[in-house]
Amino acid sequence: MKRWLLAASWLLTGPVLAQVSVRDGLGQLLTLPAPAKRIVALSPHLVEDLYAIGAQRQLVAVVDYSDYPPAARQLPRVGGYSGVSLEAILRQRPDLVLAWRDGGNGREVERLRALGVPVYISAPLTLGDVAGELRRLGMLTGRQQAAQTVAQRFEAGLADLQQRYRQAVPLRVFVQVSDNPLFTVSRQSYLDSLLRLCGGHNVFARLPQAAPQISTEAVLAAKPQVMLSLYSDLRPRWQGWPQLPAVRDGLLFRLDADPVSRPGPRLLQGAEQVCDSLHAARRKLGLTPS
Repeated sequence: MKRWLLAASWLLTGPVLAQVSVRDGLGQLLTLPAPAKRIVALSPHLVEDLYAIGAQRQLVAVVDYSDYPPAARQLPRVGGYSGVSLEAILRQRPDLVLAWRDGGNGREVERLRALGVPVYISAPLTLGDVAGELRRLGMLTGRQQAAQTVAQRFEAGLADLQQRYRQAVPLRVFVQVSDNPLFTVSRQSYLDSLLRLCGGHNVFARLPQAAPQISTEAVLAAKPQVMLSLYSDLRPRWQGWPQLPAVRDGLLFRLDADPVSRPGPRLLQGAEQVCDSLHAARRKLGLTPS
């Protein structure tokens, strides 16, 4: 009799999906009655995460600059880095909103929660956090196996880089995130993990903010051996300071920004860029035989 009742319930309502619970990047417990079907993502890296684990059909809206993979460009927009529209988000009837801790949407996130909309906060600080977040998103979307596969591939790539560069000669590195005003990263940013993976020492690691604003004088005092830029050519700003070891030795590198600056699966490509740049610097300085 009980088996018959369960079968009848399935025919009338469809399969009963178990609730899912995860802790987000801030350690906050999030419970959904079933895997999410209508997701709004408020950061490009979260869009990439969902596509990577095969949950793109559950994604109904995104923010500006959500341009990878190319199919994401066709999705409705609800705002961008200057702010998001609460009304545009609610029009999508989301059963889950994904937000970034550093996305600047704190007020809208709290209003969504007050309205009963589940919100997951992404806050990756290390490379390992990226793999963990992929697994959590897999649980929230019912794509656990696919997410596990992507996370393991990511971890294997990082392990390979760690093995290759674990004995590399350390280099003092400055990362320029923007030119005017001048911003860098500290150990509170996952970008610091990229440097350490590749044998780099972030000269501004100890600053308290994840992306602190600094002065030209601070860079001169730090004497970086290598300078990396995410968005602009370093030479126009720094070529007038030949006392900087990186300028003197011509060790200024511009990286492909998106794989380095978005903490999703492509961060592995970003790590390879950083490692290749530091390896090239060591070769030029005669610090490696190959």
